[in-house]
Amino acid sequence: MGLTEESNQSMATDFILMGLFSHTGPHLVLFSLVAATFTTGLLGNTVLLFLISTESKLHTPMYFLLTDFLQGGGSVSFGGYAAQMFFLMLMGISEIVLLSLMSYDHYVAVCHPLHYPMLMRHQVCLLMVGTSWFSGVLVASVQTSITLHFPYCASHTVDHFFCEVPSLFKLSCADTSAYELALSVSAVMILLLPMSLIAVSYGHVLAAVLHMHSAEARHKAFTTCSSHISVVGLFYAAALFMYMVPGTYHSPQQDNVVSLFYSLITPTLNPLIYSLRNREVRVALVKVLGRGGFRSKR
Repeated sequence: MGLTEESNQSMATDFILMGLFSHTGPHLVLFSLVAATFTTGLLGNTVLLFLISTESKLHTPMYFLLTDFLQGGGSVSFGGYAAQMFFLMLMGISEIVLLSLMSYDHYVAVCHPLHYPMLMRHQVCLLMVGTSWFSGVLVASVQTSITLHFPYCASHTVDHFFCEVPSLFKLSCADTSAYELALSVSAVMILLLPMSLIAVSYGHVLAAVLHMHSAEARHKAFTTCSSHISVVGLFYAAALFMYMVPGTYHSPQQDNVVSLFYSLITPTLNPLIYSLRNREVRVALVKVLGRGGFRSKR
């Protein structure tokens, strides 16, 4: 191997993210829209977490489990890219596992309401949360270390707006086909196993609802589960497209749009889906606002 080839296959020290708006015209307008959406989601989730922590009536398994660019591109160091990739995967896998475990919570609430306090006691909730975080750390550690082990000797420009595993494969000068296949297979396991638990849980819930004679009971059960199903649909559909469909079947532009769903749209909709449609949260919000107004008058 000559000196030129050795230098070409040297480890990259920087990557350049093209950003979300590199292929569009009105950058400022689109940036303002995304920034406003992100701010709305951040404020909404902050308010929701505050209500859950301050209102004792919301200290239930359902809510306990829940708590838990103006320019076209920017340079990101190799270490920065690795860190962002790790934490993104950590949060994503943890959410995948936690969403599936939350379906069990709804199954117990609808199908075994009398045993709910025992089956969903505090220790069980802690175990669920711990399992989700452990799964995220394990998968993120393995996949990040393997992905960054490949040499990146071609262009260091990543046609994406954040650091994600599939977008980096296209830059490697090594043959990544075997690992891409392994990633797809692992994605099947990581996504389909939780989806199976969700399907089984809601299959039992549906059967229980169909046997209910009271229209009010059926409506209450539907309201309890519909919020979670909405989040699962948005989050899982995007994740399935990104990690189970081979990269040759979707373009970088499609990746950007799909990634928006689980990185921005779903977190923004969480407060709306989980709180405004829930009477207990609305009552807690009115109570907190009432306390604030009373104190200001005093």
